[in-house]
Amino acid sequence: MTIDLHTAIFVAGFGQLSVLVASSLVPVRLDWRNTLAPLPVLVRQLFWVYGGYVVLSIVSLGLICVFQAKELAAGSGLARAFCAYATLFWGIRLSLQSFLSVRPFLTTWWLHCGYHLLTVLFTGFTIVFAWGVMH
Repeated sequence: MTIDLHTAIFVAGFGQLSVLVASSLVPVRLDWRNTLAPLPVLVRQLFWVYGGYVVLSIVSLGLICVFQAKELAAGSGLARAFCAYATLFWGIRLSLQSFLSVRPFLTTWWLHCGYHLLTVLFTGFTIVFAWGVMH
């Protein structure tokens, strides 16, 4: 079975949107309210702002891929630039997997499996968008 770039980008769009499920668990599972409480108000606010920007970036990447997969697969300069950005975004996120100290927070089987599923998704996104750059 062969998958074409258009389909891969389209599927990656939904995959990126699915990552938001894990993102929504971060503030709760890491107990941001209590963990960040000792920090100055500005630092706490910046955590939420940065988190919001990451969520907005993932929503944007996902929706563009779902609704513009055909254009992105066509290989125009703008499409390749978008794919280069997405490759960097997900490639950097993938590389961070090996540095993040997540073990104390993987307290259930489903969190452990979810963490590994995220690694698979980040790898897949990086590969699909690198393909889009080279296409």
